[in-house]
Amino acid sequence: MVFAATLLVQALLATAALAAPRNANSGLARRIAERRSGTRQSTPMVASEGPAALAAASSNVTHPQFSSNWAGAVLVEGANTFKGVTGTFVVPTPRVPSGGGSGTFAASAWVGIDGDTCGTAILQTGLDFTVSGGRVSYDAWFEYFPAFATDFTGITIEAGDTVTVTVAASSTTSGTATITNVSRGQTVSKALTSSAHLCQENAEWIVEDFEEGSSLVPFADFGTVTFTNAHATTSSGTTTPAGATIIDLEQNGEVLTSASAGSSSVTVTYTA
Repeated sequence: MVFAATLLVQALLATAALAAPRNANSGLARRIAERRSGTRQSTPMVASEGPAALAAASSNVTHPQFSSNWAGAVLVEGANTFKGVTGTFVVPTPRVPSGGGSGTFAASAWVGIDGDTCGTAILQTGLDFTVSGGRVSYDAWFEYFPAFATDFTGITIEAGDTVTVTVAASSTTSGTATITNVSRGQTVSKALTSSAHLCQENAEWIVEDFEEGSSLVPFADFGTVTFTNAHATTSSGTTTPAGATIIDLEQNGEVLTSASAGSSSVTVTYTA
């Protein structure tokens, strides 16, 4: 009888497990909570094929470029131009977008070298902002694409902190990623090498809808991210985002961001 009762309990538990409702984003929430299981990745800019992008392509008037995963500003020059990129921003509080319902939503702010006109490699570092079940979390990371991103340890990030993010290329296959939490006096840095070659022809200040696994994460309402003291270094000195190519993020026929660049700043605002 004890054996039969045990089998009955096991059967009931199995039935309950099968019948339990499952959030469609629960797997994503678990992966983001566990962090960097070798699946999180920033990727090169993917051009949008939505109506805004098509309208811009058919017009003689200057428009932002449109992308399905990037928003921000990109400087484009010849190969072997950019040696470093830096920017400072206040950490935002991500929110579930209007009509987003429950689940996990995220976005990432970073600076990098390459990934627009040069897609063979990207040297980059930044912060992920995630909201899941009403809980907000942050992760500081570095990445030398095509490798996956890796979290920094030894740094604390909270909403309202001021952080400075910097990448520096020492060669076409090596560089350094550095994040400083100015508000807390914490700095982390990582020397990186790769067999993938940088072109050093793009300098970027970006808010991204990054990939987890092989899919873009549901994009969070990040409010506004403004990179201040934004500049890139070259062999001949320092240059600013003034005149950079502006990129806005378009998904499912809707433009979700508004980006702009000034003499020393790049601003990206969630507008959907």
